[in-house]
Amino acid sequence: MENKIQIEIRYSETDQMSFVYHGNYVKFFEMGRIAWLKKIGVSYRKMEENGIINPVIDLKVNFRKSAKFDDIINLTTTLKRTPSYMIEFDYLIHRDEELLTTGYTKLIFLDAKNNKPIRCPDFILKKINF
Repeated sequence: MENKIQIEIRYSETDQMSFVYHGNYVKFFEMGRIAWLKKIGVSYRKMEENGIINPVIDLKVNFRKSAKFDDIINLTTTLKRTPSYMIEFDYLIHRDEELLTTGYTKLIFLDAKNNKPIRCPDFILKKINF
């Protein structure tokens, strides 16, 4: 399952060289995950209100080419496999047809009260069609 969003690069997201500051890619990936969940009908806010948190435990970014101020980039977020205690996503960032960046995140499902791992909630699993 994948979802695509467009992001217009703002001046504040660039560094002195006019390149997108590398730390912003983590924010872009988060935007992709939130949009992916929303697409399948899951509110991240409601998940947290119900005591489920999803911290990132692994992150990889491979920078191939730089995005710059005023670029329109296309972020594709893809679920890697059916989640269990963890959920994994792959990311592709393109400008037009040119691949700029690839990435990966792994997040764990935790009970917010005690920070103990829990299985992926059934309401998410029911919305995933593998």
